[in-house]
Amino acid sequence: MAAGIAAGVAAASAAQTPAPEQGKEELKLQLPKPMFVGTPRNINSPNLEKVTGKSRGPFFVPAGTKLISLNKPVTSSDTQPVIGDATYVTDGEKSGEDGYFVELGPGKQYVQIDLKAPHQLNAILVWHYHAQARVYRDVVVLVSDDKDFVSGVTTVFNNDHDNSSGLGLGKDKEYIETAEGKLIDPRGVRGRYLRLWSSGNTSNDMNHYVEVEIYGTPVK
Repeated sequence: MAAGIAAGVAAASAAQTPAPEQGKEELKLQLPKPMFVGTPRNINSPNLEKVTGKSRGPFFVPAGTKLISLNKPVTSSDTQPVIGDATYVTDGEKSGEDGYFVELGPGKQYVQIDLKAPHQLNAILVWHYHAQARVYRDVVVLVSDDKDFVSGVTTVFNNDHDNSSGLGLGKDKEYIETAEGKLIDPRGVRGRYLRLWSSGNTSNDMNHYVEVEIYGTPVK
């Protein structure tokens, strides 16, 4: 009987997981341990996505997709971070504990990642700061082959709903930071450089990054 129940549970679980499209596979992620439980009551935003308390579920990417951002060079609009170093953004450490994040100055700031070569981008994960539930403002993610982001710039995420950052009016939702990170679908956009903007958060005016992971495939 127990074996039958276990088999039934396994079958039900498998049925709940959608089958990938042909040529795609589930993106396997190594997530850090959660550092807080619950949702704060004082976060108010007219543009906040609905909090479900559930895992986001599987995400499928083209077969052969790999992590391409690990230890890649990172620069920042804040050349002298308040805490940490820009290299923390791609060092693979996602715990979010003290000493493992970079803190940039107040207001509008960015970090920029150089993938060293153009890639097709299939998934982006961003951890700003998940030791506390908070919302980072005006999160905008840009992709380009131009390191100065003057030409050939594609916006893959923008939740600046009132264009207060001057980077364009965004249609994406603000979100509460968690250990899952924010998964962004760049839909196969190609580029070498990624620039990630933010403008403070609901706890203070500073900008933080624990880790950014970029998944993709080389452009042949």
